[in-house]
Amino acid sequence: MRSFLIPLSLIPPIFDCAFVSALTFPFHVRTDPYSHSISRRDSSNGTIPLTNTGNAQYIANVTLGGEEVRLIIDTGSSDLWVNFPSTVPTTTDTGKSLSLSYAIGSAGGDIHTATAQFGGYTVNNQAFLLVTDASSFGSDIHDQGYDGLIGLGPNEGSEIYDKLSGDAGDTLLNNIFSQSSNSSNNFISLLLNRHGDPGQNYTGQMTIAEYIPGFENVTSMPQIDVESVLELLGSDQHWQALTDKNNGIIGPDGQVIQYDSIVPKAPDGQLVVVFDSGFTFNQVPRDISDAIYGRVQGAIYDSTNEWWTVPCGQMLNVSFNFGGVNYPIHPLDTVDDNFGITSANGTHMCIGSFQPITTAFSLLGNYDMIMGMSFLRNVYAVLNYGDWADDSSKSDPFLQLLSTTNVEAAHNDFVQVRMGGVDTTSASQWALLPSSEEVHSPVSEEEKKKEYQEMILSRWPYIFVGCLVFVLLVTGLIIWRCCCRKGRKNRGCCCGRRKATARALEKDMNIGRKTDSYLPLQEGTLKPGASLASFNHSTTSLPAFSGYGVGQGKDNEFNGYAFPEPMHVGGGYR
Repeated sequence: MRSFLIPLSLIPPIFDCAFVSALTFPFHVRTDPYSHSISRRDSSNGTIPLTNTGNAQYIANVTLGGEEVRLIIDTGSSDLWVNFPSTVPTTTDTGKSLSLSYAIGSAGGDIHTATAQFGGYTVNNQAFLLVTDASSFGSDIHDQGYDGLIGLGPNEGSEIYDKLSGDAGDTLLNNIFSQSSNSSNNFISLLLNRHGDPGQNYTGQMTIAEYIPGFENVTSMPQIDVESVLELLGSDQHWQALTDKNNGIIGPDGQVIQYDSIVPKAPDGQLVVVFDSGFTFNQVPRDISDAIYGRVQGAIYDSTNEWWTVPCGQMLNVSFNFGGVNYPIHPLDTVDDNFGITSANGTHMCIGSFQPITTAFSLLGNYDMIMGMSFLRNVYAVLNYGDWADDSSKSDPFLQLLSTTNVEAAHNDFVQVRMGGVDTTSASQWALLPSSEEVHSPVSEEEKKKEYQEMILSRWPYIFVGCLVFVLLVTGLIIWRCCCRKGRKNRGCCCGRRKATARALEKDMNIGRKTDSYLPLQEGTLKPGASLASFNHSTTSLPAFSGYGVGQGKDNEFNGYAFPEPMHVGGGYR
């Protein structure tokens, strides 16, 4: 499935917008000194190392045509594109061209094929988009630590797949899955690490068809159904789920954050969430972002970058509920300190990672929120493709999420990192303001326009049906009034049905003609020569009158059309 609403977050180390979509910020991101190096797969445990660049992007190494390239992993799209940093290897040009559009640029070029190696698997004739010019993404992407992107979605979301015939355009993962005769192996798992967390003891990893040692308990977690949500909402994103009913988001005050879904077919009390590793920050409705940060003392909304800036010492506990399981967010992720920003007076500030959904706004009302890297760092995620990867498989695709954040340990991590080891989280300066004093971020005119467009576009079938019903009712009313007016003149219907019936009756009764069978009575006696039998015969031959009323046709009355589906996720919400 293609992402039409949420742009791919090709987040570079330098940003200038709050979108987790490859934007350039006017400040420096602290990165690991080895984040630009190309690491090799550790074959001892079968995992694929993921390079974490400043908690802003996660990169895997793929070999194409003998050249190793660094690719951003993106669960929100399905296409593979590469801009080789130096030597372009020998590949085969398919003669097909393609342009993939994103929020801040586009990846255009020709579709080529080459031998690919990924995660210990080798795929011959793997299709990919060879991009010769990636300058539309701003500064040099290679300096930002990546050479392209690998979409982890199914074939259905791939534009390369649409361009090529048969299975020539299959995604890299689909080609890997096809090498196994066991469809139960059609899954990947993601474990994203957190830089700057003293309590974390693992690195970023990805696996194909196996679980990361020590995290096997993920198999006991609820299988979150994604196929039913996809069919119910008819949306364009695959890795999505519904929050628990009336208990989806728990805010910093421990209370449920109430919000009505913009998705027309969403069940009451539930929100539609897309899981997209292509976004650095989570994209949420503005009211939810305000509920998280609007009561923080000293918090300021940055209208230019469209995010909340928050004092870095503010610890906020937020959690989400999926499948009856609570998933807490580490306070180091809720208030992000990876970008070294300052306020107007020079005070060091942090960014609220639950960003109002603006560029990623779903104009078609397909989803409410996008959970990006700052959420995914708090879970070990298994993405099972089921029959998305194998049509003959009888299993539905699903998600399984194992929480990796312990609330008490996260509290200690926050105190150590943000407060120098001295716990002052209970001080009055960190107390939330009363709900009556919550600050609401301003809504731009562009956002108002998008909200209006969403309201129209997401509900156009119902608007169309409503207009059609209105036209039919007005037309019926006009015809009825016309009948009534003409009925007063000829005591019949405008179509002449009653008038025609009266004429037939008159003809049958031979009114106005002198015949032997009918002579008018005079003074209660029969005229000479007239027989009583002939009179009785004439009266018994009168046809029975059958009325025609407005109530006819009620069996054709209109039956009402019953109707719920965030974002700008991954590549080209998109």
